[in-house]
Amino acid sequence: MSQSSTEGTNEKAEVIHADPVEIQNNDSDTEKGVIFQTCYVKSKAEKKYLRKVNLAFIPLVTWIVMVQFADKSSLAISAVLGIYEDTHITGSEFSWLGSIFFLGYLIMQILNQILVQKLSIRRYLGVMIILFGLVMLFTSLANTFPQLLALRFLLGVFEATCLPCIYIIVPNLYRRDEQTFYFGIVTMCQGVGSILGNLVAVGVSQMGGPRLGLQMWRWNHIIFGAFTVVLGILCFFFLLDDPRSWILRLTKEEHEIVDKRTRDNAVIRNKQIKYRHFLEALREPRLYLIGIASVCINMQNGGLLVFSAQIIRSLGSYTPTESILLKMPGGFAAAIFIILASIIARRIQQIAYTGMFFCLVSLTGVIILAAAPHGSVKLLGYYLSWAMGGAGVMFISTVGTNVSGYSKKIFYNSFLVIFTTVGNFIGPLVMLEREAPTYKTGMIIYCIGNGIAFCCFIVTRYFMARENKKRLVNPPETPLDVNGDYTDQEDKGFIYKL
Repeated sequence: MSQSSTEGTNEKAEVIHADPVEIQNNDSDTEKGVIFQTCYVKSKAEKKYLRKVNLAFIPLVTWIVMVQFADKSSLAISAVLGIYEDTHITGSEFSWLGSIFFLGYLIMQILNQILVQKLSIRRYLGVMIILFGLVMLFTSLANTFPQLLALRFLLGVFEATCLPCIYIIVPNLYRRDEQTFYFGIVTMCQGVGSILGNLVAVGVSQMGGPRLGLQMWRWNHIIFGAFTVVLGILCFFFLLDDPRSWILRLTKEEHEIVDKRTRDNAVIRNKQIKYRHFLEALREPRLYLIGIASVCINMQNGGLLVFSAQIIRSLGSYTPTESILLKMPGGFAAAIFIILASIIARRIQQIAYTGMFFCLVSLTGVIILAAAPHGSVKLLGYYLSWAMGGAGVMFISTVGTNVSGYSKKIFYNSFLVIFTTVGNFIGPLVMLEREAPTYKTGMIIYCIGNGIAFCCFIVTRYFMARENKKRLVNPPETPLDVNGDYTDQEDKGFIYKL
């Protein structure tokens, strides 16, 4: 758990913040430090270590997330780059291409939950990235709906490994009070990936027609497929997946810093799968609340991701290039909302309230999309609707900071991704072709989803706050050894971040 000094370093870290409720319930910071949550002014040595981690981890992982998202969203761009005309698919078949990806994503989570614990994360993820890069390249050769359907399914299978791996690395590298910000960076990169995909697509659209006998949408897949394979190779050798990795070249003092940070984030890599952790998770109401909220938020994400270019094109007489350019502010909006939510949550130390606020912003955007007939107001609604990303990252942070026990954390991450995938699978299917370009049924369902997610934040926070009060009144006599890989239920000194 958190401690107020940097043992084993030359300088002391100073406590600068503690939750007011916890102060009222702690007569002695020293005696009850096991449950005393703090934020730190880090020593120079720890700041230096953190810079090492950031330089080794952030650049590569941001590219991985950006390109993974661009690969996933390439279908939406293909809609205005000639895939309909070239492959003769219908609007309903296009919807299935959007949804089948998420079916593959969903099926892979069961196997992924085992592999991510048993194998080296760096090497496992590297191989998976290479494979979904190859699928992108093969997609450029597809000519029929069945071929496209099979390749989109495989793309979902291999991409399904990416975010769960990263979600388990972040808590392993960063303190609990740092994690919300870094989860925000990872999630923000999905919005930036949308921008990256659109920029490349704009360049492709300038071809004006086939090149070397290949339509524009095929070139889009070739470019991202090749780039993805290169990233997979880099990931296999150089992704930072452990706080003691050879990549960091730690000093003796930095090994001691890692010990201290590990006691705070309560994450110990363990290759033994503990099924009792799974059973404990399945008995917790918050698991299902987070799952329901993830479905609700990501229905909207899946629908707008696949149909965004078509929605924008319907607002005026836009060329394919103009439609893609008008999609780009949506990516900017998503990135801004996500990083803003992360900063606010870290500043006010309130994850749930921050998520609730962004649910309301997203709801406002979807209401505008449903109610406004056309024009710039409807475009504003489209951009505001991406505030769902800010709400989504708060659920990711809730899992990352409030679940301990390695097998349990992996289970929660997999559960989160599964329900995120279910939402993304459903989302395009409620965008009914006969209602184009307004898609009112879809918009109404997305409005309801935002409201349900808002309520899930309230109830989840209530359960954790109630447990915090019990633990603060009856704190444990001594802290448990973090190397024991205890869950947050077993460790009664574990205080949930609300």
